[in-house]
Amino acid sequence: MAVSIYNTETRRKEKVEPVTPGKLGVYVCGITVYDEVHLGHGRSAVSFDAIIRYLRYRGYDVNHVTNFTDVDDKIIFRANELGMKPLDLSKKYIDSCFEDMDQLRVKRANHYPKASETIPEIIAMIQKLLDKGFAYLSGSDVNFDIARANEYGKLSGQSLDQMQAGARVEIDERKNNPADFVLWKGAKPGEISWSSPWGEGRPGWHIECSAMALKFIGPTVDIHGGGSELIFPHHENEIQQSEAANGQKFVKYWMHNGLLMVNEEKMSKSLKNFFTIKEVLNEYDVSTIRFFLLNTHYRQPLNFDKEALNEAKKSLERLQNTYYELLEQKGKSHGSDNAADLTKKSAEEFEQKMDDDFNTRDALAVMFSLAREANRLISEKKLSNEGVENILDAMEDFDSIFDILKRETVWSDDLQTGLIELFLQMREEARKKKDFATADSIRDGLARLDIEIQDSADGPKWKIKKQN
Repeated sequence: MAVSIYNTETRRKEKVEPVTPGKLGVYVCGITVYDEVHLGHGRSAVSFDAIIRYLRYRGYDVNHVTNFTDVDDKIIFRANELGMKPLDLSKKYIDSCFEDMDQLRVKRANHYPKASETIPEIIAMIQKLLDKGFAYLSGSDVNFDIARANEYGKLSGQSLDQMQAGARVEIDERKNNPADFVLWKGAKPGEISWSSPWGEGRPGWHIECSAMALKFIGPTVDIHGGGSELIFPHHENEIQQSEAANGQKFVKYWMHNGLLMVNEEKMSKSLKNFFTIKEVLNEYDVSTIRFFLLNTHYRQPLNFDKEALNEAKKSLERLQNTYYELLEQKGKSHGSDNAADLTKKSAEEFEQKMDDDFNTRDALAVMFSLAREANRLISEKKLSNEGVENILDAMEDFDSIFDILKRETVWSDDLQTGLIELFLQMREEARKKKDFATADSIRDGLARLDIEIQDSADGPKWKIKKQN
């Protein structure tokens, strides 16, 4: 069975047929870096991480590109608030984003282009649109002429009139049409800017992605992904400017993940209902978070709440328990069942589920079914050493997509304090037994970790030494 994708544009599942056989150019819209990333961003990143892992598992040579919007109105406003240069603010949050995504075990893309580093390509594309008559000058701005649009609304499924009626369109007398969108913004006093044939300025949001996709993938992208909130206007406008400039179909397969919700509202910074990835990682281990995010089909909305995460944790622990039990059974089993038929059937079912528009929820169910059968064979003492290895291999193959079997301890302040207190208790017990060598060893070991012990009449006290 071939991999099929639900294409937002055609509203049906389609068999993946790359522009170049065996190769896939995948462009996933990244974030605008003016603050810490939240779990809504994490949902999109983890979903596409699993999708790209699976495409590689199926043998495709994937060129994965995820951009950073590092110059934007929000970035400029926030930088001014903090007294920082916009690109310094962007770099700070790009670095923080990489830390968070590494923690979430999101594999790095092949390329992470930034808008600020793609200015020549952006200017070249805008000039091409001007030359072809798809854009026009308006003072120091350059706008896309929506009257020249071809099938505008084919991605969102709405006409231009419907979209204008349902959206706030900023009135600008310099535009031919209120729906015309900006390709190049003339610089305001004190703003970050670059030189262009039309004067100092900076790119509009939509043109950035079109130029970066062209530079790192080509005129036609196999798969373009992002959150469903980007369908209009961002992706709709990308189509228009890319196809007008390049004269080719821009994207073969559009993929959009559902939103992460909080109390039936989109998790977002503007609504102030978001949880940063760092905050969530302080309470839950990475495997639990990934399992929670992947246990719903990527196209469906997902509601975030602590109860759901706690349920995910309990459910995942059952799967992990089986995996670690199998590791313990290596070389110790004496049954005769090599589980060859079981693992072959599981692999076929797993691929069938993932081939069908990356149905991670049903694919995870296959993993749980395999674990239940493994537990039965272990309890009935039927599993051979070869069977243990076969099931472990199958589970690890599946986990190469999900990355959820590894257990990690969440390091919190309470855990740190508890461990130090435990060591102090062990030191006191050693001192009472006059085992001063052990007591001194504990004290010296804590000192190497910059934890200083001070003995007093009320018992030992500790503090973390300030590091220079």
